[in-house]
Amino acid sequence: MIADDRRTASADLVVSDLTVEFRAKGYVLRPLNGLSVNASDGQLVALLGPSGCGKTTLLSCLAGLLTPTSGQITFAGREVTKLSGHELTDYRRRTVGVVFQAFNLVRSLTARENVMAPLLLTGVGRREASRRAIELLDMVGLCDRIKHRPGELSGGQQQRVAIARALAWEPPLLLADEPTAHLDHIQVESVLRLLRDIAAPGRLVVLSTHDSRVSRITDNVVELAPDRLPPEAPPRVAEFAAGELIFSQGDPSDFVYVIEAGEVEIYRPDEHGVERTLAVLRAGDYFGELGPALGLPRNSSARARTAVALVAYDVGTFRRKYASRLAQHAPAPASGAAGAS
Repeated sequence: MIADDRRTASADLVVSDLTVEFRAKGYVLRPLNGLSVNASDGQLVALLGPSGCGKTTLLSCLAGLLTPTSGQITFAGREVTKLSGHELTDYRRRTVGVVFQAFNLVRSLTARENVMAPLLLTGVGRREASRRAIELLDMVGLCDRIKHRPGELSGGQQQRVAIARALAWEPPLLLADEPTAHLDHIQVESVLRLLRDIAAPGRLVVLSTHDSRVSRITDNVVELAPDRLPPEAPPRVAEFAAGELIFSQGDPSDFVYVIEAGEVEIYRPDEHGVERTLAVLRAGDYFGELGPALGLPRNSSARARTAVALVAYDVGTFRRKYASRLAQHAPAPASGAAGAS
């Protein structure tokens, strides 16, 4: 066994007010906006949500591969967001193990050699690395496949090799990005059972998924795009003064808005921080329908250009009320040109 004292501390995770902001392709994107999460030692935690809701971004921050714009991550009493230089490198190599969605195995190497690779790269002798790799492959049920290359393994077997490789240094934090995405239902069950077993005192396992069924076997579910309204929520009338903000980019999506009177400006800052108007909407137009429909945060901001009266609908009520208009494929400018969701 490779000597290691990193699992003596309780593997608790605290994420506080985490925000990640990207500036690219002419706009600003915040996949995470003020997120706070707590997870306890030994748990299997699911990050649940659709594509684009920030699951992989959060995993990258937890892995020390991405520096958040603001906020704090503390794992096992250690503030990850303050690490740099040698300390950050050591954290990435030894404290956290990452299982990538596409497996990321080296095609020319056998299963044993793939698991050996991170050990050899950090100075472990070849004999010890081989012994450890065989031990891990046996643990994930692949002792009879150690000489097989990735092309000779099924998707589920490749995922198991990837998990074994991520455990090479016995990390107290294991991160798995959509670990069941490329697997059939039989393989899904075996991989999830393995991750369930790996989550034990001294190790926290965090996986991302868009499949709500996975959450049934986890200890903790973090919904990155939770439903904000119950079905059949009654319409709400709202009034805004000229210049008043209706919602900001990155806010959780809740209502679809129909303009009764006045004008609304849809805008988004570009990569230089300069606000760019995407559309000006008037009475009869609607905006903000895609965010709540898809469970995504707002991708633009909206403010009253004049005094405005709005009616706010939940997605179901809006679609029933405006079914004929939607069926005619005649969306308001906010749905197309403005792209406000």
